[in-house]
Amino acid sequence: MKQLNRLLVIIAVAICTQLNAQQEIQFTQYMDNWLPINPAYAGSRGMLNATMIHREQWVGMAGRPTSTAVGVHSPLSYESMGLGCSVVYDEIGPIQQTSFFVDFSYSLRFKNKAKLAFGLKGGMNMLNSRTAELVTTDSQDPNLTTNVRNQINPNFGGGVYFHMPKFFVGVSTPKILQQGVGTSVTATQQRHYFLIGGGVFDLTSDQMWKIRPTTQIKMTQGAPLSVDLSAAFIYKQSVWFGATHRFGDSFGAFFQYQITPQFKAGLAYDQTISPLIKYNKGTYEVLLSYDFVFKKEGIRSPRYF
Repeated sequence: MKQLNRLLVIIAVAICTQLNAQQEIQFTQYMDNWLPINPAYAGSRGMLNATMIHREQWVGMAGRPTSTAVGVHSPLSYESMGLGCSVVYDEIGPIQQTSFFVDFSYSLRFKNKAKLAFGLKGGMNMLNSRTAELVTTDSQDPNLTTNVRNQINPNFGGGVYFHMPKFFVGVSTPKILQQGVGTSVTATQQRHYFLIGGGVFDLTSDQMWKIRPTTQIKMTQGAPLSVDLSAAFIYKQSVWFGATHRFGDSFGAFFQYQITPQFKAGLAYDQTISPLIKYNKGTYEVLLSYDFVFKKEGIRSPRYF
């Protein structure tokens, strides 16, 4: 019973953290779906792309988070412009959030195939909660006695993305407005800042083996600085496997396979190093990504980011 009580406290703390800090979702395979984070990524693959990542976090815990992010984007006929849309669903305990955003980018081209893209996104976040169904110690707590149904919070964001064939870096803030959520005056949708960067390097002279180190840094008020490091080993441009580490939080591993030049699938697993490790069996992710090719020349070069 003592362990059960501790588990309930941990879940309650996790739910409260979600309400007060309004953390943006973080995926282990974040490199394959930038769109929810940075609108400047729209159209950067040079063709219509659709990517889905589904995340089952802290498997085995009641009220654990589950998240799904879908991004679709493409360059326009004037290829310096890109257009996309992203849908993100996140659920933790009695709280469900769904975000719908449209993304637009404009790119400047330089020598050596370098591009500098500027992006804007606009849309809304829809919040639902069933907090009135919770068993609480204070039955009169106004923050927990009223359910929230389809609360709409419009928002917008922006980002910059610079990339060359073997190097990339991007900075963004996907939701600029800090708005109140739910019935609490203290729960706000915090502004987040992201920095993602990395590169691709040959490990062998025949270019059969490559490595892609990347990092993601997230900053927001009311939460510690979040730093992710990852390294993907790439074999014959078709097999991807590697490891990730989120400082102070988790270690993970992933495997991806380029089934066809257009279709890529991936799996990821990570395990927390926090006290929650006693109560869950880890976190799992599934990735599906497809490039739609409508031009006769097909896919002209492999995509590493």
